[in-house]
Amino acid sequence: MLNAVAAALLASSIVIPPGAPNDTPPPDHITIDIVTVNGSGCPAGTAAVAVSEDNKAFTVTYSDFLAQVGVGARPTDFRKNCQLNLRVNVPQGFTYGIAQADYRGFAHLERGAHAVEKANYYFQGMSQTESLSHRYNGPHSDDWQATDTTELAAIVYSPCGEQRHFNINTELRVYAGTSDTATTTSFMSMDSTDGEIDTTYRFSWKLCP
Repeated sequence: MLNAVAAALLASSIVIPPGAPNDTPPPDHITIDIVTVNGSGCPAGTAAVAVSEDNKAFTVTYSDFLAQVGVGARPTDFRKNCQLNLRVNVPQGFTYGIAQADYRGFAHLERGAHAVEKANYYFQGMSQTESLSHRYNGPHSDDWQATDTTELAAIVYSPCGEQRHFNINTELRVYAGTSDTATTTSFMSMDSTDGEIDTTYRFSWKLCP
C-alpha cells in the first residue's frame, strides 16, 4: 500500500503536468544555507533564514538593518543595504520560483522626511528581476509593510536539475527632506530583534520533467 507521502506525490504527478506551476510543495522539508552575506544592513551574524514547516515560504530576519538621518546618524547611515546569497536545497524532481515577497519593519519619520524600501532577487547566472520600491512619507511613527507580487506567467524558476544560488538584494533609504536634522532623527528599520518582524518569500513550485 502506498503511504501518504507516496500517494500525494503520485496524485500531484498525475494532476499537474511537468513544468506547470504547482501549489503543492515537496513533501520532504527543504533547507536553506546562507552562502554569503554582504552589506551595511546585515553585518556578520545579524541575518538568519528559516523555512516554514509546510515548505510554502521562507523568512529572513535581521537584527541590525536600520537607515537613519539626523541626530546621532553618520552621513552614510541614510542608506543601508543587504545582499544575501542563498543555497536552497530542493528535493529532486522539483524547482521553485518566488511568487510573493512581504517586507516589514518600523519607521519613525519626521514631518518633511521620507523613506524608501527597495528590493529585487535573481538566480545565479540569470537576469535580475526589476527592483520594486515603496515610499513612506513623514510624519510617520509606526510599523510599515510592503508586498511585491509576481503574476503567475512572470515568475522566474530555477532551471530544473541545476543548483543555482538565489540572490536577494534589499535596500532602505531615509531622506531628511525639509525636516530639521539638527534637532530630530528619522529612521526606517527592517529589524527583527523581537522575532516577530521578518521578510517572507512565498514559493511557487513546479514539477520537473
